[in-house]
Amino acid sequence: MASIVLKRTQQKVTKSTCADTVYNAIKAGYRLLDGAGDYGNEKEAGDGVRRAIADGLVKREDLSQRIIVKQITKMQLKLWGIDYFDLFLVHFPVALKYVDPSHRYPPEWFGDDGKVYTQNTPMHETWGAMEELVDEKLVKNIGLSNCQGSLILDVLRYAKYEPQVLQVELHPYLAQEALVKLCKRFSIAVTAYSSFGPQSYVELGGDKGTPSLLTHDVTSAAAKTHGKTEAQVLLRWATQRGIAVIPKSNNLDRLSANLDCNSFDLSESELAALSALNINLRLNDPADIDGRLAIFA
Repeated sequence: MASIVLKRTQQKVTKSTCADTVYNAIKAGYRLLDGAGDYGNEKEAGDGVRRAIADGLVKREDLSQRIIVKQITKMQLKLWGIDYFDLFLVHFPVALKYVDPSHRYPPEWFGDDGKVYTQNTPMHETWGAMEELVDEKLVKNIGLSNCQGSLILDVLRYAKYEPQVLQVELHPYLAQEALVKLCKRFSIAVTAYSSFGPQSYVELGGDKGTPSLLTHDVTSAAAKTHGKTEAQVLLRWATQRGIAVIPKSNNLDRLSANLDCNSFDLSESELAALSALNINLRLNDPADIDGRLAIFA
């Protein structure tokens, strides 16, 4: 399914451009919109959705959304202007102190003083609350994000509704092959974010000095062979392995180009060469915010 992300790390689609970006993405053929309460642009994204539906570009049932339990969900549905979410994920397996949305929304990672406050809520309680959303028909499917194998196996032990999707950072520098294999074993679909690797973090100074995948010799060689862009090659490396992608862009031309990433096949040697670039480089790690949040340790 064609998809677009509305933010990754701090690089969100801005409020001033979000409605038009969503509208143009739908017009170009995108049908999966990746958002979250933490992104702070749900109302604007909903404006774009409503305009696309009103103009007859799509029907509500043609679209999917992904966001981050019951009163917040209802508030987010109101912001989007829809009655249900197709897919709802636990954004990070990190329990933070609740911030009332009437006080501050989105709460992001911090308290009013800029410090991180955790709370003792185990995953089984969070997952139970997610399952209630399914029971009340507020969401159709639930899933996980930024979780490793041990936590996925834990959820599977007590889940009434098993996770349908795992969304994780995944690119040739962080191939996550064992995790993808585990998910396939349990029929959990995998969605990749930050498909372009360090490029997604340059504006933040969070690329960790790593050479860009968009200019890497391996990527460029495959792009030249197939007459495609380096971005399309990186996306195809994932989609050809059965992994969904959610690239972010405010540019209509790049939105269209990204959508064309499935019109060719990489050779087995090209796939292997890209996978061999793996250095287990994780760019989106909560431990960089607070050492107590080292969920990937």
